[in-house]
Amino acid sequence: MSTTGAAADPLAALGSLPGVPESVESVRKAVDRVYGHRVMRRRSNEITSEAALRGARGSAALSGADWALEEVRRRTDFSGDDEARVMGASLRLTAEAGQLLSIWRQSPLRVLARLHLVAAADKDDRVGRPRQEGEPVDEPLVELPLPSAAEVHGRLEGLSGLIIAGGSAPALVTAAVVHGELLALRPFTSHNGLIARTAERVVLVGSGLDPKSVCAAEVGHAELGRAAYLAALEGYVSGTPEGMAAWIAHCGKAVELGARESTAVCEALQRGAA
Repeated sequence: MSTTGAAADPLAALGSLPGVPESVESVRKAVDRVYGHRVMRRRSNEITSEAALRGARGSAALSGADWALEEVRRRTDFSGDDEARVMGASLRLTAEAGQLLSIWRQSPLRVLARLHLVAAADKDDRVGRPRQEGEPVDEPLVELPLPSAAEVHGRLEGLSGLIIAGGSAPALVTAAVVHGELLALRPFTSHNGLIARTAERVVLVGSGLDPKSVCAAEVGHAELGRAAYLAALEGYVSGTPEGMAAWIAHCGKAVELGARESTAVCEALQRGAA
């Protein structure tokens, strides 16, 4: 993670990069739009549940399990093959995220370890802790250079410190940095993409931007496509102001698309079609 200068609140400094304030404002308007829908006032639990399912599907698609939504609804066994296991892990993480909101601000590293345990769902001794030197990482869809275990440890501690300290950065900026940093580091031996996107959701919900978890950024990331996602991630990893701003804007667009998806669900419920 790179910042533009030695500001006391480096995440807030990122919020002032060119184009980022506009992204933050656009996201806020999109969120307000779905929260202002009349269906949200009466049936918000249904919208939350639907957003969770669609978000899990979107996140799994970016990790190689691109299933139709109806197939996700229909299936009950997610243990049959690699794609099914990815989908099962994504669904478990989405369900778990809401249980970890109160812990995140006090102990983000504990939350990340828990997310890896939930995603991996096995008793391998590499599960639930950051990888050690020499341990392989199963993340074939992200081909960026892999940081050393020592660098991972230091940067995770730095990220944790920023989250615990809080600050004035917009929720979108914090969520984008958490997401980008976890994808860049790939701190676990598996499931890093799924965990990074779940952590982004935890920040967006826990910050109060999307308290009912109806603006699933994972939906938007999937809709924007894997190529655009990885290109934006390269911008984050570059550490340049332009690259960081482009990544934050990409994450903002994903949140907007997630909000749009839930607005469409509200409209369908209002028409009695869902």
